[in-house]
Amino acid sequence: MITEDNTGELVIPKESLVFIPLGGVGEIGMNFYLYHYEGKWLIVDLGIGFPGDSMPGVEIMLPDPSFIEKHKKDIVGLIITHAHEDHLGGVSYLWRSLNCPIYLSAFAAEMLESKLEDSGLLGRVELRIVEKGSKIKLGPFSIEFISLTHSIPEANGLAITTKAGTIFHSGDWKFEEEALLGESYDIKALKRIGSQGVLAMIGDSTNVFTQEATNTEQDVRANLTDLFSHYGQNIIVTCFASNVARIESIAYAASQNGRKVCLMGRSLWRVEDAARATGYLSDTEEFLSEEEAEELNPGDVLYICTGSQGEPYSALTQLSQRGNRYPRLGKGDVVIFSSRVIPGNEYAISKLQNRILSTGAEVITERESLVHVSGHPSRSNMKRMYDIIRPKVSIPVHGDLSHLLEHVKLAEECKIPFSFAIKDGEAVLLDNDEPRILGEVETGVLAVDGNRLISVGANVFKKRRKIIESGSAVVTVVLTKDYKVVGDPHVSSFDILDPEKDDILSIELKIKLAVESIEETRRDNDEAVKEVIKATLRRCIMESHGKKPMVDVHLVRL
Repeated sequence: MITEDNTGELVIPKESLVFIPLGGVGEIGMNFYLYHYEGKWLIVDLGIGFPGDSMPGVEIMLPDPSFIEKHKKDIVGLIITHAHEDHLGGVSYLWRSLNCPIYLSAFAAEMLESKLEDSGLLGRVELRIVEKGSKIKLGPFSIEFISLTHSIPEANGLAITTKAGTIFHSGDWKFEEEALLGESYDIKALKRIGSQGVLAMIGDSTNVFTQEATNTEQDVRANLTDLFSHYGQNIIVTCFASNVARIESIAYAASQNGRKVCLMGRSLWRVEDAARATGYLSDTEEFLSEEEAEELNPGDVLYICTGSQGEPYSALTQLSQRGNRYPRLGKGDVVIFSSRVIPGNEYAISKLQNRILSTGAEVITERESLVHVSGHPSRSNMKRMYDIIRPKVSIPVHGDLSHLLEHVKLAEECKIPFSFAIKDGEAVLLDNDEPRILGEVETGVLAVDGNRLISVGANVFKKRRKIIESGSAVVTVVLTKDYKVVGDPHVSSFDILDPEKDDILSIELKIKLAVESIEETRRDNDEAVKEVIKATLRRCIMESHGKKPMVDVHLVRL
């Protein structure tokens, strides 16, 4: 029996096996999943998301951990499936809310440690390295790590077993027969799990609309090798910094064309350090610093840059702005986007590419050439996985609503008895007889705003968007005790009024007259006076500029 307590919060009985996503469902990113059984909680992944242009001044979004924070004493651990930002990037921001040990691969640990060092948590967070194919027991959960192919080393699916049944949590994956870096997928383990019986599969939905993935990372490597041979000046390639296999492919293709590789961007160097520390890139020549590359001829260097998603402070964005940073882009140069567009970043990427084109350089994306393949499963891959795992319940994750609904259709085509397109916060009872949605728990999204975390629904963001859309203005009015306006009101605006073009004196006079005309019964009410001032200024700007700005009133009484 599922009930609510006196605060209205969903109460989950101790014996229930329940899955609750707090992030990663209805969006791509912010993966944060909870499993409950026998009163204990297992967490899988804790990632970040990216807001695009929807949140001014914000680059990182996080799932709100408030619900699970209330149960932190019952958390048995946090498992990281792999080292991508949308799966581990939130740890350094939110670990204090969980205060639990973290289980992850050696490569993921190397990636996470640099982030923990930046946030002052290194040495405080207990990191437990899990070897390939290992099995661990955390409270009532027995977890087997299953090697899968992805665009980063040491990606794992999880077989989570309880007395109530086994759950297969896929993480991010694809079937690729010849992995260029790290292990290929463990088909024997997958078949064994499927034959033993799986209650539910929590599965990746990213490429559910892609029928068949015919190209591999090996194909990208071969194409890059040929592509580089057609250019004699600066070649700049941007890709996801965490895509170690792609970095290795780019370096290989560069070496085949007699070029050394220079890394540009802090996150690329972090990934390079983690990869070499865990035995990857061992056959790849050491990368050049920017200073070392500047000493060589353009035709002897290839640059790998951060900025594939149009990030404002990335290396590629700086190169596109014609600053002093070397190399300076121009005619004969080429910039290759060896990455996909994350939904929400289309505008930022388009602006970046247009700035690059304005320098005279050429831009190549996956539309023009085979420079990227996805690390996620195509529809045919997903069907094959369902044939192997044969779960009773399918719960799509890692996708927006259109992906989730299409994934449900696919699960039905694969004859899966139960499938649910849920949203963040919905709790699913994984019952053998009657799996069902129980209700919702508290969830939300936090924004990293400078050095603080704020709910995306906070008033500060509403005001910030209002200012961007309609401008802002500040007016100061000084009143004496007998309600005389001292001097003239002072109006200032950095983003809508121009002192050289706009008749601000006329606006200030209208405000003064409006204040002096307020009836005596309202003159002692500061809020009433401020509303008159605000309305007058807005009306003036609406008449002259057609906008209703955000107005702040400073009322001073002597």
